[in-house]
Amino acid sequence: MRFEFRPYCRTFRPPLLTSHGAWHVRKGIILRLSDDQTVRFGEIAPLEWFGSETFEAAIAFCQSLPTAINDALIRAIPNDLPACQFGFESAQPRSTRSVKHSLSALLPTGEQACSAWQDLWQQGYCTFKWKIGVNAIADELQTLERLVELIPDTAKLRLDANAGLNLIETQQWLDRCDSLNKALTDHHIIEFIEQPLPINQFETMLALSHHYTTAIALDESVATFEQLQACYENGWRGIFVIKAAIAGFPSRLHQFCQHHNIDAVFSSVFETAIARYASLKLASELSHRAAGYGITHWFNELMMEDFEELWQRL
Repeated sequence: MRFEFRPYCRTFRPPLLTSHGAWHVRKGIILRLSDDQTVRFGEIAPLEWFGSETFEAAIAFCQSLPTAINDALIRAIPNDLPACQFGFESAQPRSTRSVKHSLSALLPTGEQACSAWQDLWQQGYCTFKWKIGVNAIADELQTLERLVELIPDTAKLRLDANAGLNLIETQQWLDRCDSLNKALTDHHIIEFIEQPLPINQFETMLALSHHYTTAIALDESVATFEQLQACYENGWRGIFVIKAAIAGFPSRLHQFCQHHNIDAVFSSVFETAIARYASLKLASELSHRAAGYGITHWFNELMMEDFEELWQRL
């Protein structure tokens, strides 16, 4: 197969605020693999602070490859390049249709969430994700109360701490979530709290998951395939938030999740339509929960669904 690649750069509007800080620009690489019969597109979307290789390492790997590659070379991509593993193995022909799967939409941080959900609800989103651990906990808990009052009872809310809380704060959040969920007898409006504590506090999160009725989901703790395996082997049977685009070879991920019946939530790394399409194919086969890919409203550019058009625009 003939191999070509082109980097891209997308600007968030506005910057995405998390407990890690502000994220202004998403950089990645589009791959084009072709032979006499087909053209396939893949995407490398690294997320260094989540445990993948750096963008620079991914570029260097692409530059090191010959202009003609084969499946054996792809299978030999090392595990310290998980975004590259995903990008090459998941390369597919240009897309003319979307994968059908329910999606979760990402809300802005802070008070803005209390108004932003309405447009997204009108667009058909029923599950919302809200970043916490960004502002003072007292302010965020107050906003949570208001948000739960505003959104319909049939909606679901996910709280994502990005490993930014301490134990006392985590207990405060879980206490409040249990109280809010208890007020609704038919279902839990707060679906889960995502990665409240740093990855080195796995045992604490495991213990908390057995103590509260509000679910805890692992995210940063299971960023790579090796981490996913380790958490499962160490006893986690709760929710795994899987960022497929940085989780290595899709075939290996698919086999593991299917074999162990993983309770998975597939989640975006703010990729373009190319990696999004490949990730949602996995989600449709491996997960019954809304996938965290309702993020297109965070960008102005490079959201076209036709892969060849996207390539030509770079």
